[in-house]
Amino acid sequence: MKIIKVVLTCATLAALTACQTATVSEPPLPAAPKSLQQPLVEQLHGVAVSDPYRYLEELDGAKTKTWVQVQRQYGDNYLASIANRDVVEKRISQLWDYPSSKAPMIATGREFYFANNGLQSQDVLYIKRSANAEPQVLLDPNGLSADGTIALSDIAISPDGKTLAYGTSVSGSDWQTWQFLDIDSGKLLTDKLEWLKFTSAVWAKDGSGVWYARYEAPTTGNKMEQVNYYQKLYFHRLGDDQSQDRLVYERKDQKEWGFAPSLTQSGKYLLISSWQGTDPRSRMFIQDLSTLKVSALIPELESAYKYIGDRDGKLLFSTDNQAPNGRIIAIDPNNPEPTHWQEVLAEGQFPIAEVKMVNNALVVVSLKDVLADINVYDLNGQLQHNLTLPGAGRVRSLQGKRSEGSLFFEFNSYLQPTGVYRYDFDGDQVKPYALPEVAFNPEDFTTEQVFYTSKDGTRIPMLISYKNGLQKNGANPTLLYAYGGFNISITPRFSPANIAWMEMGGVYAVPNIRGGSEYGEAWHQAALFERKQNVFDDYYAAAQYLIDNNYTNSSKMGAYGRSNGGLLMGAALTQRPDLFAAVLPAVGVLDMLRFHKFTIGWAWVAEYGSADNPEQFDFLYKYSPYHNVSKRAYPATMVMTADHDDRVVPSHSFKFTAMLQQQQTGNAPVIARIENNAGHGAGKPTAMRIAEYRDIYAFLMASFNQPLPTKL
Repeated sequence: MKIIKVVLTCATLAALTACQTATVSEPPLPAAPKSLQQPLVEQLHGVAVSDPYRYLEELDGAKTKTWVQVQRQYGDNYLASIANRDVVEKRISQLWDYPSSKAPMIATGREFYFANNGLQSQDVLYIKRSANAEPQVLLDPNGLSADGTIALSDIAISPDGKTLAYGTSVSGSDWQTWQFLDIDSGKLLTDKLEWLKFTSAVWAKDGSGVWYARYEAPTTGNKMEQVNYYQKLYFHRLGDDQSQDRLVYERKDQKEWGFAPSLTQSGKYLLISSWQGTDPRSRMFIQDLSTLKVSALIPELESAYKYIGDRDGKLLFSTDNQAPNGRIIAIDPNNPEPTHWQEVLAEGQFPIAEVKMVNNALVVVSLKDVLADINVYDLNGQLQHNLTLPGAGRVRSLQGKRSEGSLFFEFNSYLQPTGVYRYDFDGDQVKPYALPEVAFNPEDFTTEQVFYTSKDGTRIPMLISYKNGLQKNGANPTLLYAYGGFNISITPRFSPANIAWMEMGGVYAVPNIRGGSEYGEAWHQAALFERKQNVFDDYYAAAQYLIDNNYTNSSKMGAYGRSNGGLLMGAALTQRPDLFAAVLPAVGVLDMLRFHKFTIGWAWVAEYGSADNPEQFDFLYKYSPYHNVSKRAYPATMVMTADHDDRVVPSHSFKFTAMLQQQQTGNAPVIARIENNAGHGAGKPTAMRIAEYRDIYAFLMASFNQPLPTKL
């Protein structure tokens, strides 16, 4: 197998104190709680499908509330019994406690950026009113709630730099409330927009108001479960009540269509990108703001299109139309037929991850075997520069404007904390702009990239990180994280908690399995519908590679994934429990026959298929984790969810936990970790995130029959 050594360097601090361990002490393991079964059998396409825990879908029901209380106590008691859990939490907190900032946004000569002093629950928005001015707090969400569970979901600064629009969510919910702040005075305006979901706010060129999308307010029942259909696009004029907002676009004939607005750089047109579920493809409509007439620019759902900017009266888009790796095209809004399109940048060898127009140039981030590469092209697609990055890792959050001479971006790796870098177009160097100082030495650790072969012969990359000096003796505690879906590329992401895991002798491995876009849309397509098994097989092959190459063995292998990755964990438990000592499905999609019946679950039909379709039912039923739990010995399992998750409703995790506990014949624990006042993951307070990692590592080490250190 080809192995590429990835060398990563950055500023160093004090070396680590040696780890001291205690003798192994198994936590007490009382019997799992008995969950009430209510026999229920449905005939679906001629198949009798059992669902004895259907009642746990009633999140407000008395039986569910009692079940949650009992399971939460059982899980919390087990985790609390693991010795030295506090040592791990203390070390993660030390590693987490460093000042950090995000790439700045420039508006009318003023700089806006998010920063955190280390352990603040939420990042704080700062403003520098001039280049030499001291930063001032503009908006601190930490004061919005006592426990830090109200988070900023998004912001938008008006073109004149006078008004800040910002969205907040409570306890990690997808529902947002948007408000407005006068930037000069710091005064909160009276405007309030409610029941927004899956939208941003886009300012009018004159700063008079914003476009946004919303759903109707939930009427009856639990708002965490109700299905969301018929999104509508509105314009809100500052000073008006939301009830007065002008309806811009809706489709009463298309309940699944959603709308994302963007204003062209000229200010002449509003672009309305129409999405349908999680399908990466989009339709595109255009509104002439002089007449308010809406017409189709790209009427069919055939490819993905993302607006970049204007050039000579034409609109530039990145697209995978006839280019799975992406290309850039120019469309004349007066002659939008494909025969009139002009190609600005042809498809390349590596997939396009992000494009930004800055300094009258196109900044293009591509993925070369998962790792970021940045090229700068002129507006005609001629290469000007290839930027030298500070290492092998991830680039995100490109910031800059067409009229500005500087580009800001964030860079990180599995070993390098996120730093902000600046590229000035009048030079040819990427320079540090804001780098954190951390309580560990990144040079004490290694990340290597390997390539392995999946079941069907596909070559898959994997990044493996560990502390220098690791002996490949086949016995190292290993955490294998993966996602595999929804066109989402899992590029290197720094977490202070992962450093603590490696300090304990752990290996952290991330395979780039199919389902993402690491190798373009073809990589995503290879995991859709009946091809979902490719995702699972890629993951098992990664585990086998780690075993075959003496990183670890199955008694020291932990599996972890979130959301769609939680589905992967459910499949790992039911298909290959022999590979793992511990499995952690977090906020997972685990009932593949009913996921589309709650909140935004219908949108995932574009990825998974639907049990309402007889042909799709067959393959969904074949791998649906909840329906494939049988009497057998399972690895230690910690099912993780949260009471306010309105993306993947917690009933998935509740039902799966109950079924797994009932069918477990082995001695390994099956517990549920159920968070209070938390959602799918976004906006989670820092202390809650640290506690989650603490429990993940404690559960893994207990499952490996390995003690936590007495000192880190």
